[in-house]
Amino acid sequence: MFRRFPSLIVAACLAFFGAAAHAAYPDKPIRLIVPWAPGGSTDAIARAIAQRMSESLGQSVVVDNRSGASGQIGTDAAAKSPADGYTLTMVELPHAIAPAVVAKLPYDLLRDFTPVSLVGTSPLVLFATPSEFKTGDMKAFLQRAKSGKAPLAVAHSGAGSSSHLAAEVLASRGTFKYIPVPYRGSAPALTDVAAGMVAAHFATLASGSSLHGAGKLSPLMVTGPSRLPALPGVPTAREVGIEGMDFNQWWAVVAPATTPIEIVERLRAEVVAALNHPATRERLNTLGIDLKGSTRDELRSFMRNEVDRWGAIARKAGVKPE
Repeated sequence: MFRRFPSLIVAACLAFFGAAAHAAYPDKPIRLIVPWAPGGSTDAIARAIAQRMSESLGQSVVVDNRSGASGQIGTDAAAKSPADGYTLTMVELPHAIAPAVVAKLPYDLLRDFTPVSLVGTSPLVLFATPSEFKTGDMKAFLQRAKSGKAPLAVAHSGAGSSSHLAAEVLASRGTFKYIPVPYRGSAPALTDVAAGMVAAHFATLASGSSLHGAGKLSPLMVTGPSRLPALPGVPTAREVGIEGMDFNQWWAVVAPATTPIEIVERLRAEVVAALNHPATRERLNTLGIDLKGSTRDELRSFMRNEVDRWGAIARKAGVKPE
Protein backbone atom coordinates (compact mmCIF):
# COMPACT_ATOMS: atom_id res chain seq x y z
CA MET A 1 0.00 0.00 0.00
CA PHE A 2 2.72 2.47 1.10
CA ARG A 3 4.89 1.50 -1.88
CA ARG A 4 2.04 2.43 -4.21
CA PHE A 5 1.49 5.80 -2.51
CA PRO A 6 4.04 7.82 -4.58
CA SER A 7 2.65 6.43 -7.84
CA LEU A 8 -0.86 7.35 -6.74
CA ILE A 9 0.31 10.89 -6.04
CA VAL A 10 1.89 11.08 -9.50
CA ALA A 11 -1.30 9.80 -11.14
CA ALA A 12 -3.40 12.28 -9.20
CA CYS A 13 -1.10 15.15 -10.20
CA LEU A 14 -1.23 14.14 -13.84
CA ALA A 15 -5.01 13.99 -13.72
CA PHE A 16 -5.14 17.37 -12.01
CA PHE A 17 -2.84 19.09 -14.48
CA GLY A 18 -4.58 17.38 -17.41
CA ALA A 19 -7.94 18.65 -16.17
CA ALA A 20 -6.43 22.09 -15.62
CA ALA A 21 -5.08 22.12 -19.17
CA HIS A 22 -8.51 21.21 -20.53
CA ALA A 23 -10.12 23.85 -18.33
CA ALA A 24 -7.87 26.50 -19.95
CA TYR A 25 -8.85 25.38 -23.44
CA PRO A 26 -8.62 27.11 -25.83
CA ASP A 27 -5.58 29.26 -25.18
CA LYS A 28 -4.49 29.71 -28.81
CA PRO A 29 -6.14 29.91 -32.25
CA ILE A 30 -8.00 26.90 -33.65
CA ARG A 31 -7.51 25.83 -37.26
CA LEU A 32 -10.53 24.72 -39.30
CA ILE A 33 -9.26 22.88 -42.38
CA VAL A 34 -11.36 23.08 -45.56
CA PRO A 35 -9.94 20.57 -48.07
CA TRP A 36 -11.21 22.55 -51.07
CA ALA A 37 -10.43 25.83 -52.83
CA PRO A 38 -11.88 29.11 -51.46
CA GLY A 39 -15.21 30.29 -52.83
CA GLY A 40 -17.26 27.09 -52.71
CA SER A 41 -20.13 26.15 -50.42
CA THR A 42 -17.88 24.36 -47.91
CA ASP A 43 -15.72 27.45 -47.60
CA ALA A 44 -18.79 29.67 -47.07
CA ILE A 45 -20.15 27.39 -44.35
CA ALA A 46 -16.79 27.08 -42.62
CA ARG A 47 -16.30 30.85 -42.51
CA ALA A 48 -19.79 31.44 -41.12
CA ILE A 49 -19.17 28.90 -38.33
CA ALA A 50 -15.63 30.14 -37.66
CA GLN A 51 -16.82 33.72 -37.22
CA ARG A 52 -19.35 32.78 -34.52
CA MET A 53 -17.01 30.36 -32.76
CA SER A 54 -14.26 33.01 -32.65
CA GLU A 55 -16.63 35.38 -30.89
CA SER A 56 -17.88 32.84 -28.34
CA LEU A 57 -14.54 31.13 -27.61
CA GLY A 58 -12.50 34.31 -27.35
CA GLN A 59 -9.91 32.76 -29.66
CA SER A 60 -9.59 33.00 -33.43
CA VAL A 61 -10.94 30.08 -35.46
CA VAL A 62 -8.96 30.33 -38.70
CA VAL A 63 -10.19 28.72 -41.92
CA ASP A 64 -7.31 26.94 -43.67
CA ASN A 65 -8.04 26.04 -47.31
CA ARG A 66 -5.91 23.02 -48.23
CA SER A 67 -7.16 21.94 -51.66
CA GLY A 68 -5.84 19.31 -54.02
CA ALA A 69 -6.22 15.64 -54.96
CA SER A 70 -10.01 15.76 -54.64
CA GLY A 71 -9.82 16.85 -51.01
CA GLN A 72 -7.25 14.23 -50.02
CA ILE A 73 -4.39 16.64 -49.27
CA GLY A 74 -6.25 18.72 -46.70
CA THR A 75 -8.06 15.75 -45.18
CA ASP A 76 -4.85 13.75 -44.80
CA ALA A 77 -3.13 16.72 -43.16
CA ALA A 78 -6.05 16.98 -40.74
CA ALA A 79 -5.94 13.26 -39.91
CA LYS A 80 -2.23 13.53 -39.07
CA SER A 81 -2.57 16.71 -36.97
CA PRO A 82 -2.12 16.64 -33.17
CA ALA A 83 -5.29 15.48 -31.42
CA ASP A 84 -5.30 18.44 -29.03
CA GLY A 85 -8.48 20.25 -30.05
CA TYR A 86 -6.71 22.89 -32.12
CA THR A 87 -7.42 21.28 -35.50
CA LEU A 88 -10.91 20.73 -36.88
CA THR A 89 -11.92 19.66 -40.37
CA MET A 90 -14.94 20.13 -42.59
CA VAL A 91 -15.87 16.80 -44.16
CA GLU A 92 -18.75 16.22 -46.53
CA LEU A 93 -20.42 13.87 -48.97
CA PRO A 94 -17.27 13.38 -51.14
CA HIS A 95 -15.52 11.89 -48.10
CA ALA A 96 -18.17 9.16 -47.97
CA ILE A 97 -17.93 8.60 -51.74
CA ALA A 98 -14.12 8.47 -51.89
CA PRO A 99 -13.67 4.92 -50.47
CA ALA A 100 -15.71 3.60 -53.42
CA VAL A 101 -13.85 5.47 -56.17
CA VAL A 102 -10.30 6.01 -54.89
CA ALA A 103 -8.17 2.86 -54.66
CA LYS A 104 -5.70 4.01 -51.99
CA LEU A 105 -6.89 6.78 -49.70
CA PRO A 106 -4.23 8.11 -47.30
CA TYR A 107 -6.80 8.35 -44.49
CA ASP A 108 -9.92 6.53 -43.25
CA LEU A 109 -12.93 8.73 -42.54
CA LEU A 110 -14.38 6.43 -39.88
CA ARG A 111 -11.11 5.42 -38.23
CA ASP A 112 -8.96 8.56 -38.30
CA PHE A 113 -11.54 11.13 -37.13
CA THR A 114 -13.86 11.57 -34.20
CA PRO A 115 -17.27 13.13 -34.97
CA VAL A 116 -18.06 16.60 -33.65
CA SER A 117 -21.36 17.61 -35.27
CA LEU A 118 -23.33 17.41 -38.48
CA VAL A 119 -23.67 20.90 -39.98
CA GLY A 120 -26.29 20.74 -42.72
CA THR A 121 -27.51 19.36 -46.03
CA SER A 122 -28.34 20.71 -49.49
CA PRO A 123 -29.34 19.19 -52.82
CA LEU A 124 -27.03 19.54 -55.78
CA VAL A 125 -27.94 21.71 -58.76
CA LEU A 126 -26.83 20.98 -62.33
CA PHE A 127 -25.58 24.36 -63.58
CA ALA A 128 -25.02 24.88 -67.30
CA THR A 129 -23.79 27.54 -69.72
CA PRO A 130 -26.62 30.08 -70.32
CA SER A 131 -25.77 30.56 -73.99
CA GLU A 132 -26.39 26.84 -74.55
CA PHE A 133 -29.25 26.02 -72.15
CA LYS A 134 -32.14 27.91 -70.61
CA THR A 135 -32.95 27.76 -66.89
CA GLY A 136 -34.95 24.65 -66.02
CA ASP A 137 -34.62 23.10 -69.49
CA MET A 138 -33.13 19.78 -68.45
CA LYS A 139 -34.87 18.03 -71.33
CA ALA A 140 -32.84 20.07 -73.82
CA PHE A 141 -29.65 19.07 -72.01
CA LEU A 142 -30.58 15.38 -72.17
CA GLN A 143 -31.51 15.65 -75.84
CA ARG A 144 -28.16 17.30 -76.59
CA ALA A 145 -26.27 14.68 -74.56
CA LYS A 146 -27.95 11.84 -76.47
CA SER A 147 -27.81 13.49 -79.88
CA GLY A 148 -24.76 11.64 -81.14
CA LYS A 149 -22.79 14.86 -81.50
CA ALA A 150 -19.51 15.36 -79.64
CA PRO A 151 -20.01 14.41 -75.96
CA LEU A 152 -20.66 17.26 -73.56
CA ALA A 153 -17.81 18.27 -71.25
CA VAL A 154 -19.01 18.15 -67.64
CA ALA A 155 -16.78 19.53 -64.89
CA HIS A 156 -16.32 17.84 -61.53
CA SER A 157 -14.35 18.63 -58.38
CA GLY A 158 -12.07 15.60 -58.67
CA ALA A 159 -12.41 11.84 -58.42
CA GLY A 160 -14.66 10.92 -55.54
CA SER A 161 -16.35 14.32 -55.33
CA SER A 162 -20.14 14.55 -55.17
CA SER A 163 -20.11 16.34 -58.54
CA HIS A 164 -18.13 13.46 -60.04
CA LEU A 165 -20.49 10.72 -58.90
CA ALA A 166 -23.59 12.81 -59.64
CA ALA A 167 -22.40 13.16 -63.24
CA GLU A 168 -21.70 9.43 -63.44
CA VAL A 169 -25.13 8.55 -62.07
CA LEU A 170 -26.83 11.01 -64.44
CA ALA A 171 -24.98 9.56 -67.45
CA SER A 172 -25.85 6.00 -66.45
CA ARG A 173 -29.52 6.87 -65.87
CA GLY A 174 -29.72 9.00 -69.01
CA THR A 175 -27.78 6.47 -71.13
CA PHE A 176 -25.31 8.94 -72.59
CA LYS A 177 -21.55 9.51 -72.50
CA TYR A 178 -19.79 12.70 -71.44
CA ILE A 179 -16.27 14.06 -71.10
CA PRO A 180 -15.32 14.43 -67.39
CA VAL A 181 -13.13 17.47 -66.68
CA PRO A 182 -11.57 17.63 -63.18
CA TYR A 183 -11.13 20.87 -61.20
CA ARG A 184 -9.81 21.74 -57.74
CA GLY A 185 -13.26 22.78 -56.53
CA SER A 186 -16.67 24.05 -57.60
CA ALA A 187 -15.64 27.71 -57.70
CA PRO A 188 -13.17 27.36 -60.60
CA ALA A 189 -15.40 24.76 -62.29
CA LEU A 190 -18.41 27.09 -62.29
CA THR A 191 -16.30 29.97 -63.57
CA ASP A 192 -15.48 27.89 -66.63
CA VAL A 193 -19.12 26.80 -67.03
CA ALA A 194 -20.10 30.48 -67.08
CA ALA A 195 -17.41 31.14 -69.69
CA GLY A 196 -18.55 28.24 -71.87
CA MET A 197 -15.30 26.32 -71.43
CA VAL A 198 -17.28 23.31 -70.15
CA ALA A 199 -21.00 22.62 -70.51
CA ALA A 200 -22.11 21.91 -66.95
CA HIS A 201 -21.21 21.14 -63.35
CA PHE A 202 -23.10 19.75 -60.34
CA ALA A 203 -22.75 22.05 -57.32
CA THR A 204 -24.78 23.36 -54.42
CA LEU A 205 -26.81 26.54 -54.76
CA ALA A 206 -24.37 28.11 -52.30
CA SER A 207 -21.48 27.54 -54.70
CA GLY A 208 -23.31 28.89 -57.73
CA SER A 209 -25.38 31.66 -56.16
CA SER A 210 -23.22 34.65 -57.13
CA LEU A 211 -22.71 33.62 -60.77
CA HIS A 212 -26.35 32.57 -61.07
CA GLY A 213 -27.45 35.88 -59.59
CA ALA A 214 -25.39 37.65 -62.24
CA GLY A 215 -27.13 35.66 -64.98
CA LYS A 216 -23.99 33.70 -65.86
CA LEU A 217 -25.30 30.21 -65.01
CA SER A 218 -28.46 28.30 -65.96
CA PRO A 219 -29.68 25.87 -63.27
CA LEU A 220 -31.25 22.88 -65.02
CA MET A 221 -32.14 20.34 -62.32
CA VAL A 222 -31.89 19.68 -58.58
CA THR A 223 -31.08 16.31 -57.04
CA GLY A 224 -33.32 16.66 -53.99
CA PRO A 225 -36.82 15.18 -53.62
CA SER A 226 -38.45 18.62 -54.03
CA ARG A 227 -37.76 21.92 -55.75
CA LEU A 228 -35.71 24.59 -54.01
CA PRO A 229 -37.70 27.68 -52.95
CA ALA A 230 -34.90 29.84 -54.38
CA LEU A 231 -35.18 28.05 -57.76
CA PRO A 232 -38.92 27.47 -58.24
CA GLY A 233 -38.60 27.03 -62.01
CA VAL A 234 -35.98 24.29 -61.79
CA PRO A 235 -37.34 20.70 -61.78
CA THR A 236 -36.16 17.78 -59.70
CA ALA A 237 -34.42 14.82 -61.32
CA ARG A 238 -37.54 12.74 -60.85
CA GLU A 239 -39.68 15.35 -62.63
CA VAL A 240 -37.57 14.99 -65.78
CA GLY A 241 -37.63 11.19 -65.63
CA ILE A 242 -34.26 10.56 -63.96
CA GLU A 243 -34.76 8.09 -61.11
CA GLY A 244 -32.31 7.32 -58.30
CA MET A 245 -30.90 10.85 -57.95
CA ASP A 246 -32.65 11.91 -54.74
CA PHE A 247 -29.55 12.76 -52.74
CA ASN A 248 -28.09 15.68 -50.82
CA GLN A 249 -24.70 17.18 -50.28
CA TRP A 250 -23.88 17.28 -46.54
CA TRP A 251 -21.25 18.83 -44.31
CA ALA A 252 -19.90 17.93 -40.87
CA VAL A 253 -17.15 18.96 -38.48
CA VAL A 254 -14.72 16.32 -37.22
CA ALA A 255 -11.50 16.25 -35.19
CA PRO A 256 -8.48 13.90 -35.16
CA ALA A 257 -9.45 10.51 -33.73
CA THR A 258 -7.95 10.68 -30.24
CA THR A 259 -8.95 14.24 -29.35
CA PRO A 260 -10.08 14.24 -25.67
CA ILE A 261 -13.83 13.75 -25.36
CA GLU A 262 -14.25 16.74 -23.03
CA ILE A 263 -12.75 19.01 -25.69
CA VAL A 264 -14.79 17.40 -28.46
CA GLU A 265 -17.98 18.01 -26.49
CA ARG A 266 -16.99 21.63 -25.91
CA LEU A 267 -16.41 22.06 -29.63
CA ARG A 268 -19.67 20.31 -30.48
CA ALA A 269 -21.58 22.73 -28.27
CA GLU A 270 -19.82 25.66 -29.94
CA VAL A 271 -20.59 24.41 -33.46
CA VAL A 272 -24.26 23.85 -32.62
CA ALA A 273 -24.49 27.31 -31.03
CA ALA A 274 -22.95 28.82 -34.16
CA LEU A 275 -25.51 27.01 -36.34
CA ASN A 276 -28.35 28.29 -34.16
CA HIS A 277 -27.20 31.92 -34.34
CA PRO A 278 -29.85 33.93 -36.25
CA ALA A 279 -27.30 35.61 -38.52
CA THR A 280 -25.73 32.27 -39.45
CA ARG A 281 -29.10 30.69 -40.15
CA GLU A 282 -30.24 33.61 -42.28
CA ARG A 283 -27.00 33.65 -44.27
CA LEU A 284 -26.87 29.90 -44.97
CA ASN A 285 -30.59 29.19 -45.37
CA THR A 286 -30.77 31.69 -48.23
CA LEU A 287 -28.12 29.56 -49.95
CA GLY A 288 -30.35 26.49 -49.81
CA ILE A 289 -28.56 24.91 -46.86
CA ASP A 290 -30.69 23.16 -44.24
CA LEU A 291 -28.71 23.49 -41.00
CA LYS A 292 -28.68 20.40 -38.76
CA GLY A 293 -26.65 20.07 -35.58
CA SER A 294 -26.20 16.60 -34.08
CA THR A 295 -24.70 14.55 -31.30
CA ARG A 296 -21.39 12.77 -31.83
CA ASP A 297 -23.09 9.37 -31.96
CA GLU A 298 -25.65 10.58 -34.47
CA LEU A 299 -22.92 11.85 -36.76
CA ARG A 300 -20.87 8.66 -36.41
CA SER A 301 -23.87 6.55 -37.44
CA PHE A 302 -24.72 8.96 -40.27
CA MET A 303 -21.22 8.85 -41.76
CA ARG A 304 -21.07 5.04 -41.55
CA ASN A 305 -24.41 4.77 -43.35
CA GLU A 306 -23.31 7.26 -46.03
CA VAL A 307 -20.10 5.31 -46.74
CA ASP A 308 -22.15 2.11 -47.17
CA ARG A 309 -24.84 3.82 -49.26
CA TRP A 310 -22.48 5.52 -51.69
CA GLY A 311 -20.40 2.40 -52.09
CA ALA A 312 -23.55 0.68 -53.34
CA ILE A 313 -24.46 3.61 -55.64
CA ALA A 314 -20.96 3.68 -57.13
CA ARG A 315 -21.04 -0.05 -57.82
CA LYS A 316 -24.47 0.22 -59.46
CA ALA A 317 -23.26 3.09 -61.66
CA GLY A 318 -20.27 1.02 -62.70
CA VAL A 319 -17.69 3.33 -61.10
CA LYS A 320 -14.51 1.46 -60.20
CA PRO A 321 -11.78 2.60 -57.78
CA GLU A 322 -8.84 4.26 -59.54
